[in-house]
Amino acid sequence: MRWSRQFIPTLREVPQEAEIPSHQLMLRAGLIRKLSGGLYSFLPLGLRSLRKVERIVREEMDRAGALEILMPALQPQEIWEESGRFEVLRHVMFKMRDRQDRSMVLGPTHEEVVTGLAAGEINSYRQLPRNFYQIQTKFRDEIRPRFGLMRAKEFIMKDAYSFDPGWDEAETSYQAMYQAYVRIFHRCGLRTKVVEADTGAMGGKSSHEFMVLAEAGEDGLVECDRCSYAANLEQAEGRFLDTLTFGDDALTPEKVATPGQRTIEEVSAFLKAEPRQFIKTLIYVTDGKPVAVLAPGHREINEIALRKEIGADAVLADPDVIVAATGAPVGFAGPVGLSIPIVADISLRGSRGMISGANEADFHLRNIGLDRDAGEIRYLPLLIAKGGDGCPRCDGMLKEARGIEVGHVFKLGTKYSEKLGATYLDAQGEKQTMIMGCYGIGVTRTLQSVIEQSHDAQGIVWPVSIAPYEVTVMAINATHAPSVALAEQLVDGLTAAGVDVLYDDRDERPGVKFKDVDLIGTPLRVSVGERSLAKGEVEVKDRKTGALTGVPVEQALGIIVEQVQAMRAALMPPVAG
Repeated sequence: MRWSRQFIPTLREVPQEAEIPSHQLMLRAGLIRKLSGGLYSFLPLGLRSLRKVERIVREEMDRAGALEILMPALQPQEIWEESGRFEVLRHVMFKMRDRQDRSMVLGPTHEEVVTGLAAGEINSYRQLPRNFYQIQTKFRDEIRPRFGLMRAKEFIMKDAYSFDPGWDEAETSYQAMYQAYVRIFHRCGLRTKVVEADTGAMGGKSSHEFMVLAEAGEDGLVECDRCSYAANLEQAEGRFLDTLTFGDDALTPEKVATPGQRTIEEVSAFLKAEPRQFIKTLIYVTDGKPVAVLAPGHREINEIALRKEIGADAVLADPDVIVAATGAPVGFAGPVGLSIPIVADISLRGSRGMISGANEADFHLRNIGLDRDAGEIRYLPLLIAKGGDGCPRCDGMLKEARGIEVGHVFKLGTKYSEKLGATYLDAQGEKQTMIMGCYGIGVTRTLQSVIEQSHDAQGIVWPVSIAPYEVTVMAINATHAPSVALAEQLVDGLTAAGVDVLYDDRDERPGVKFKDVDLIGTPLRVSVGERSLAKGEVEVKDRKTGALTGVPVEQALGIIVEQVQAMRAALMPPVAG
């Protein structure tokens, strides 16, 4: 393909709308253009790379035994109501009515559709296991679309769904998808971290996220500095290493006046005590009843973990509920003397010399020994893990990082199959419920994540597997006939050898050409110029390393093809078994 016939509208300036490097570079390199918030058009170079990501995904899904289908993006609202997820996800759905006044939604995901399909078509154990996948556009009404394709209203996802007769078979399906994901991201040139994750609105037994470590990542995670443990902050556990014992255990609670001092920061400054010496007392409501939740003053409650323990509907209480439960306004609640259930993070077990609200306006208590002075307490792991906590699996230490979620695999179990009637008859003729798993990859997000992880000051540094073109060939001086003739000869030879090649035939200054090629990130740049030809050479630049090599004209075609093949081979992991 000649550059002059392509459409590559590169930009010299950084667009103001773009906040992170990958978004800036996708716009500057002419890969995408914005229509409105969260909506983007793919231009030719961007679409070429997107299709290459899709091809890798298809190859690995097919290799793992999944079968490609295509399901409607437009879905009846009633199937979401039947599964019980409409109320959970209605705030992110695009909703509409058809001519018959039926409520419809644009699918943010397809568990309901595919489960209904399986329920209607699979009726015998002989038809199992099955794994169906699709690559399709999804729609989510994001409150704040940002970072280009990272958080868009319309995006392309690969979603797969496994149906198995039992848990052992489901685990086999899960591992097959897990390994397929490892291969997909490796082939895309991504370095990913697999972390334990919360199942969220998807539900199910457990899940893992494939994260691209990047400062621009929206997700927080922790990983151990010794073992392989890693988890999203929503799911992470940590061993609390601090010791919450202060002063003499013989001291009894003492009421102290703290007029107008409500927050931990205010009271700690007023009493000249550390925040870690405080018991943070929060009142939640679950199943219509108040519950006191306790944490050290310098740490935060993990509400996802809390809801798993005390009730999925748990929310912070309104001020009037707090007054009724504690006898005091917001900011003065404490565990001593409460008549409502109390749950506390396990770090508070055995604590002494602590400070908390006195359940009376403008007063706090100090010298609290929680086990001694409060009523019955249920201790649970409730804190958000953070760097410096101990690893829950070994003696190592947790460290924090930021990541971009590019893939997620879930063990769904029977969450959808039970509600939507996905059953089968076993070998004895007994009706059984299918065990499900689901597996998503953000295809457009994966594309941008590669750029976020692989770029430099000059532009994108594509892995050869998903680069729009593998090689760019240019005649440095487009009016120098011998340079043009050799450049075109190399283009023809590379094309015949199966190399994806772009020919920069523009009559532009060399500096402009070099900057553009670096910006769009072609893995190899082949330059034919008068100086190099005088030495009987062409110049080959490796975009990743920046290495410039003079290659003899007679050997240039073979050497370039070998380099491309070596780059391809480096991104092809071995297949187990």
